[in-house]
Amino acid sequence: MMADAMGAFGGEGILNREDPRPLHRQLHAAILEAIEAGRLPRNGKLPSERTLVDIFGVSRITVRHAIRDLVAQGVVQSQPGKGLYVVDPWRGFELQILKSFTATALANGRRPENRLIDARIAEAPLEISRPLLLPIGAEVIVLSRLRLLDGRPVVIQTDWLPAARVPGLLELDWSTGNRSLYGELRERYHLRPVRGQNTLSARLATTEEAERLEMRPPAAVLTVDQIAFDTRNRAVNLTTLVHHPDRYPLTLAQSESGDIQQF
Repeated sequence: MMADAMGAFGGEGILNREDPRPLHRQLHAAILEAIEAGRLPRNGKLPSERTLVDIFGVSRITVRHAIRDLVAQGVVQSQPGKGLYVVDPWRGFELQILKSFTATALANGRRPENRLIDARIAEAPLEISRPLLLPIGAEVIVLSRLRLLDGRPVVIQTDWLPAARVPGLLELDWSTGNRSLYGELRERYHLRPVRGQNTLSARLATTEEAERLEMRPPAAVLTVDQIAFDTRNRAVNLTTLVHHPDRYPLTLAQSESGDIQQF
């Protein structure tokens, strides 16, 4: 492990005691150079504090100062209980209501996964029945899932759908594989969302949300409320999303004319 870490920095500590820059700035530059050169891979684990102390012959305070600056820059991030990891500087996911999580992930070259949290039929409360244009107490399907990218949890997604329009939906296996809800709606029920709206907000994660998303409380999450409509202007589904802001950042690009543009 030590040999691998030394190899990432050219085999030996390279700090110059005669350099006018503070040691933590030299260490910061050495780590950044190793990342940019690919010797410390994106999404790879950073050597431990102890290892960096031994390689560069500096104090823990110096190491922590350098790492703090890298974290503040968004170059490195902490994964509780696992250590520090180099951030993959991709530009984020564009917010598109008519494109599923699965399709968005695959389009970005990521591996989507799914873990079932809840799947049941319930009576719709007012805050659910109203946007779905249903009477209070109408039966809705509740489907809640933890969505993962490359094995890491990024979003808690809960969907509400009018039960009468999607009979048998809960008979499908949502606990394994990577089943796409929008794919099933199109192919099995001939429901095709053609327009919708998003409402974005931010708040502190609940204890349960933080645990599922591997965040250390208090932690802020990005929330997105979505509703999609079909060609007959009927509500297809209501979705709430709780995003890990670092692992699943959102981007929204828009031109002066109001048209969405991909950059």
